[in-house]
Amino acid sequence: MADNVTKMKIVAWSDPKSKNEEGSMTVQVNPESYSQKIEIKYSDKQAQGTSGKLPKFSKIEPQKMDFELMFDRTGVINGATAGELGVDEDIDNLQKLIIEYQGDKHRPRFVSIYWGTLQFDGALETMDISYKLFDSQGRPLRAIVKASFIGSVEDKKRVAKENAQSPDLTKVRVINEGDTLPLLCYQIYGDSKYYIEVARANSLNDFRHLKTGTKLKFPPLNQ
Repeated sequence: MADNVTKMKIVAWSDPKSKNEEGSMTVQVNPESYSQKIEIKYSDKQAQGTSGKLPKFSKIEPQKMDFELMFDRTGVINGATAGELGVDEDIDNLQKLIIEYQGDKHRPRFVSIYWGTLQFDGALETMDISYKLFDSQGRPLRAIVKASFIGSVEDKKRVAKENAQSPDLTKVRVINEGDTLPLLCYQIYGDSKYYIEVARANSLNDFRHLKTGTKLKFPPLNQ
């Protein structure tokens, strides 16, 4: 998809990895604004009797995006008139594109949103629809859709973006000559005191004499 799309476009995929397009929609009117949210979680655990601590990173929540779309069938915008269903036809097309379950996937489609330099990959989280104007027969002529999307990253990309040095991830180390368990714990966790827990996790009977070439697991620990 080229950059600088002048009208916001929503493209639907059943599989974010292959990205075989299953439908798309160009909005009638570009939103006045959109917002993106990035949230970082920290552990709130604290040792008993302590007065404070440095925040301990837990995880980065999926990015979120919110915007409003207007659908209008009054004839004011590009001559779009009501037809038999008014804006219900537009709302139905949007829901089929991003909500409707696909085959044996049993989940809504993934979507990509393009507008200007924006490119966002994710899936619908919430949708609120407000009808604003009606004709004499009660057909809705204008609607505002507030949509919230949660970001998605294909697994291989997600793993590549994660920090492999984080103490919250299990690591495997090959023992080299001169390595000691306290030293390895210091290098990985920033504190040598966890050597007993690591020894227990690896069922080591004698952690003082590590055999060169063996592999040890260093699991996540509550620090």
